Amino acid sequence: MTAIKMAIPDPWETGLSQGWQVTDGAELTEDLTLQADVAIVGSGAGGGMAAEVLAEHGFSVVLIEEGGLKSSRDFHLLEREAYPTLYQEAAARKTADRGITILQGRTVGGGTTVNWTSSFRTPVSTLAWWREQLGLHTLTEATLAPWFERAETRLGVADWLVEPNANNQALGRGCRALGIPYGQIRRNVRGCWNLGYCGMGCATNAKQSMLVTTIPAALTHGARLLTRLRVESLQFNAAADRVSSLRCLALVGDGIRPSGRTVTIQARQVVLSAGAIGTPALLLRSAAPDPHGLLGRRTFLHPVALSGARFKQRIDAFDGAPQTLYSDHFMHTQPIDGPLGFKLEVPPVHPLLMAATLSGFGAAHAAQMRDLPHLQVMLALSRDGFHPASQGGAVRLGRDGLPQLDYPLGDVEWDAIRRSWLTMAELQFAAGAESVLTVHELARPARSWAEARRQIGDLPLKAGLARVVSAHVMGGAAMGADARSGVVDQWGRHWQLTNLTVIDGSVFPTSIGANPQLSVYAFSLRAAEALATRMRP
Repeated sequence: MTAIKMAIPDPWETGLSQGWQVTDGAELTEDLTLQADVAIVGSGAGGGMAAEVLAEHGFSVVLIEEGGLKSSRDFHLLEREAYPTLYQEAAARKTADRGITILQGRTVGGGTTVNWTSSFRTPVSTLAWWREQLGLHTLTEATLAPWFERAETRLGVADWLVEPNANNQALGRGCRALGIPYGQIRRNVRGCWNLGYCGMGCATNAKQSMLVTTIPAALTHGARLLTRLRVESLQFNAAADRVSSLRCLALVGDGIRPSGRTVTIQARQVVLSAGAIGTPALLLRSAAPDPHGLLGRRTFLHPVALSGARFKQRIDAFDGAPQTLYSDHFMHTQPIDGPLGFKLEVPPVHPLLMAATLSGFGAAHAAQMRDLPHLQVMLALSRDGFHPASQGGAVRLGRDGLPQLDYPLGDVEWDAIRRSWLTMAELQFAAGAESVLTVHELARPARSWAEARRQIGDLPLKAGLARVVSAHVMGGAAMGADARSGVVDQWGRHWQLTNLTVIDGSVFPTSIGANPQLSVYAFSLRAAEALATRMRP
């Protein structure tokens, strides 16, 4: 690996040597005050895109990231290194009831540094529902197409022409056996080595994350990056209609504890791109105007259910591009506002994360881990937010002022989870599995589809027993046609704070119904260009 890394140029080494403005909050020895045209909170999909656009337009930009700066020279494809340094709460963030595990990035580049590169445009049915039910009439397929095209060109989104790994092939084989349509997933990579360790940071810089694309471009155009800096609060003017400054806490080397140093940033415009938990939390912590009680509410997750299967042949689900096949068939078997549909994909299977997710204890758990090379896993992500009973969760603040997501699973979510378990088990047996293990604490390996069907029908639907996960967080500062229906308008402008724009996945009023990264990219480009236009003299 050392020899490989020496052969791969790291844009950060070159850029820093050429004078990129990067300040590590952990190294501050005194308080700091800065001024800029734009302050951007968060360096993920939203903040990274906004930083490049605004810097290229000639505005002075300060980009603030709570996590540390890690680049390809730091990515050793090791879970024990990646999770504590690149993820929120060491990849163990959970909902308030501990029922759902949430994977979110916490590093320069945010989730784009650690995601699996799956790229889908916002489904047409989702946009239609937003227009018809929420009055978001500007969000048509035609008006958004140029933004998607621009994002795809910038970030290398293209068909993946390499043969799927065995983990993905099992999904395709099961779909063919049962006559279920499926398709290929586009990926945002250039020169991918097909290693399969995308979730630990791309060691070859093939993944076109914000870490290697827009943030370096913004820095080249004069932007300034501040790392290991937590924005504690927004300060407002006397009329409470503008943000006057940002109060930030420098963090020590662990990126968690404040060092005692503070940074104050004054900016003409403020962009919040801290994600669909971080952005609402910052606004709540700042006591931002919220006259209609919308802030932090209707936060959606695409709750994900899992099904494992043992195959006689080796699967090695940790090897090769993580996600290359999918099926939306079960998204379309009922109306969009009916019982929750679900999207079928597969996740990569790495030892540490799998050990934390698999059910069982002791000898039974150890036996499953020994079977890891033969384990195939499918996932089903539920489309939440469209059914009247699917209201998502709410971001709240803990006693320490840090965010918590309260996301109780109701009858409609549990119904979708049980249906998806049944579907995945049937697909896995159709693909040739020897046994199937529904990822539920009380489940046991089933040797036939009939046995799996009986067992799944009897599993109690309860948080903590059913293992539910999510890597997609949306909503919490949603777009609305007016101030009574949303925190921001259709371009991300805050209804009450005239110099604040939200540019991240928190603006989505429901879940997307697909992996949301490409949607965040396109909507962010659109919002950032609109902001640049407003800022011109």
